[in-house]
Amino acid sequence: MLPYQVPVKFTHSLFLIFFLFACGIPGFAQQPLSKKEVKLLEKKNKTSRYFIEGEKALVLGDLEKAYFYLQRSLELSPEEPAINYKIAEVLVRSEQAQKALPYAEKATFSDPENKYYALMVAEIYTDLNQPLKAAEILDRLTADGENNQQYNLDLASIYLNAGEFDKALVVLDRAEDFFGVREPFTVQKQRIYLRKNDLPNAIREGQTLIETFPGNPTYVLNLVEILYNNARLDEALTLVSAEIQKYPNQPELQMAAYTLYKESGEVAKANNFLISAIGSPDLDGEVKAKTYKSMLAEMQTSQRDGLLDQMESLMLELNANDPMVLEVIGDRKKTTGDIPGAMDFYKKSLQNQPNNAPLLEQVILNSFGDSPDFAEIETYTIMGVDEFPEAPEFWFYDGVVKSARKKDSIAVISLEKAIELNAGKNLQLDQVAFGSLANSLYNLGEKDSAFVYFDKALNLNPGDDQVLNNYAYFLSLEKRDLEKAREMAEKVVKKHPKNATYLDTYAWVLFQMGSYEEAFKYMDEALKHENEPSGVMLEHYGDILFHLGKISEAVTWWKKAEGSAEASDKLTQKIKDGKYHE
Repeated sequence: MLPYQVPVKFTHSLFLIFFLFACGIPGFAQQPLSKKEVKLLEKKNKTSRYFIEGEKALVLGDLEKAYFYLQRSLELSPEEPAINYKIAEVLVRSEQAQKALPYAEKATFSDPENKYYALMVAEIYTDLNQPLKAAEILDRLTADGENNQQYNLDLASIYLNAGEFDKALVVLDRAEDFFGVREPFTVQKQRIYLRKNDLPNAIREGQTLIETFPGNPTYVLNLVEILYNNARLDEALTLVSAEIQKYPNQPELQMAAYTLYKESGEVAKANNFLISAIGSPDLDGEVKAKTYKSMLAEMQTSQRDGLLDQMESLMLELNANDPMVLEVIGDRKKTTGDIPGAMDFYKKSLQNQPNNAPLLEQVILNSFGDSPDFAEIETYTIMGVDEFPEAPEFWFYDGVVKSARKKDSIAVISLEKAIELNAGKNLQLDQVAFGSLANSLYNLGEKDSAFVYFDKALNLNPGDDQVLNNYAYFLSLEKRDLEKAREMAEKVVKKHPKNATYLDTYAWVLFQMGSYEEAFKYMDEALKHENEPSGVMLEHYGDILFHLGKISEAVTWWKKAEGSAEASDKLTQKIKDGKYHE
């Protein structure tokens, strides 16, 4: 915008007037003000300045400064309603409703026609938990004219919360007379009639909504629910049937018909409506999924399974990417024992909606087992920590998987995060996290720290087989605390006498202690119970045989371990020399 400029001719006129006043030309003399008038003018100007400064501070949010200037203004003009109103506003915003009340009331008394002053008083009474006093003010505003009818719904809510149902109905009727039938008014009236147990009038209001907004299934369903909950099944069925005839392509009404006919015992008719609704692309996938899940929980019959088959086919055709649909179909696979099939649907569901913690955890846990694909599992553990960064469980799973993938340095970060977030709340999680963290720390060469965490894990659960086995094995590799290692390994073998991994550990502890005959006995037993022995087991068996003086047999077993990624870096030398090397 260009700066405003006074026209040249007008500027000359102003200059002339100023000159005439300055020179005291007759005809332009100004009558001097009396002292009283001067004082009144000064007071008025000062009041205005304080008021303006107070308003500025209020706009800037400086309530303390606003209150100061407005009080100065009020001292000069205590009856001015605008000043009292603004002070009340400052105090309300400062959460001092009780202190604000007299100022607001004084403003209203001085200017009863100003609705904003009245609304301020009503707001203060509401803050002071005196809703009926607030209602008196709103009632006066809405009853006196046509300009304030928008406050009727607020007034009705106050009366409703105070249990003044009849007063609320009067107000809503008044609003309806002025505005015509409006959803908020009619719905509120219906709720009031229900609370008064006046079912006929509640039904009448529901019918009013249906007639006023034809084709809207929401109002039909609301009235159906009222009728159904009050044992008026036949009336509910009549209503739904009539609406379906008018609007045959509304699946929400078909779902209502399914529920009502099923309740009345007309199962075949109910199922027809169900399949029709499920086959509609307009019915929300969540509704379909919930209905499917509800039916899945029913007693298994051939009829139920046939319906589920039809529903499943339709949902996969129309809602193939809906996460809830995919999840419930997975649930059905799971109930039939088809875990791989269930996992496929669960994973598809997570691709479309990853923020499903229970499902995500189920996928992760079910992915562990025989020959787990740790690379694939890691995609879901990463998804878990990304979607739920405050959940220690997902950090733990991520650490375990990364450890299994030989990513021990990253595994340590995840496991430490799990322990930090858990903060001792879930001792079982702490225990398994301590054990897993110990494994990764050992693999990283932080052996003392590893043994500290193994001890922490056993303090929480002295009978953890995996921790006992791993702790014993790592101690044996370090030739450290071998008696402690033997006790731990023996404890596990007694519980699991046919577990090849545990037998191998026990045999190796005995080997390190020089008990070669016993070591041979347990290693031989381990090999009997292992279909595909690891390179470590084969090499260990050769080591034991060598120390028993069976050199050629030892070399034979060492050669069986050759090429294994798990074999030691001494294996080639052992084979070449026909001699044991540590």
